[in-house]
Amino acid sequence: MNNNQIESIVQAVMAQLGASGESINETQVVQAVQKTAAADNTSFADIEDIASPEVKHRPLLDNPADPDGLQRMLAKTPARIGVGKAGARLKTKTQLALRADHAAARDSVFADVDEGLIERMNLFAVQTCCHDRNEHLTRPDLGRKFSDETAAQITSHCTAHPDVQFIVSDGLSSKAIEANIENVLPAVIDGVKALGYSVGTPFFVKFGRVGCMDHAGELLDSKVTCILIGERPGLGTAESMSAYITYGSKVGMSESLRTVVSNIHSGGITPVEAGAYLAEVIDMIMKNKASGVNLKK
Repeated sequence: MNNNQIESIVQAVMAQLGASGESINETQVVQAVQKTAAADNTSFADIEDIASPEVKHRPLLDNPADPDGLQRMLAKTPARIGVGKAGARLKTKTQLALRADHAAARDSVFADVDEGLIERMNLFAVQTCCHDRNEHLTRPDLGRKFSDETAAQITSHCTAHPDVQFIVSDGLSSKAIEANIENVLPAVIDGVKALGYSVGTPFFVKFGRVGCMDHAGELLDSKVTCILIGERPGLGTAESMSAYITYGSKVGMSESLRTVVSNIHSGGITPVEAGAYLAEVIDMIMKNKASGVNLKK
């Protein structure tokens, strides 16, 4: 697709949307683009995804002093370097990529984890004391605890007194769970069982914060509690998941007593690798009967 075709589609779409005189949403924009492209017999297959890692790693500097050095730097970091500028501003491609990454981050925060995924993973689902997404974002304290009814549901569904209890939660990135959990959770469960530890009944927590693991661990009297949770997305990736692990979880315990494995995603610690590594970390915690800062004493 050449620039003239793209410009033609943009003008036609804007004309369609402007004719209504009403506010529009993203679905309407997509439908208008598809309608215009179909009428023009145009395909979008050849358009590059400017937010993809491959495109982002192409330097936009016009005349770099050390092209090879710049390429080596780009190969080692996802940071936005070598983007150049147009006058005093960012170049159009960089600005559009930033907006695309920001949109992906917002979508990840506000979207719910796919219910089909939860069913495929055979996880029963509960919810914290947050009633909706807005309350989840503005009241982190409510995302750390369960109602009496939910607490009873957890104790009735889960095996009590396990060596290791696993919890999955959306946290601040539903996309992180959708991208990683199917590879991480089975791998770490298999690894922990192979080491001879009993594993409790894993479950999913909607509107969860890290601290909900303490309430769950106390309810089930698990020796080790591990929550796999979506991290606050940035403009580098919206799919980063972390594992927080504690020994002897209790409500109100210090944050310093959590052992954390972060940056689990395709561009960081890969999901399968993370599963194997987490099993090793849990083994070390079990043997030392300590987590967080106490693990290093």
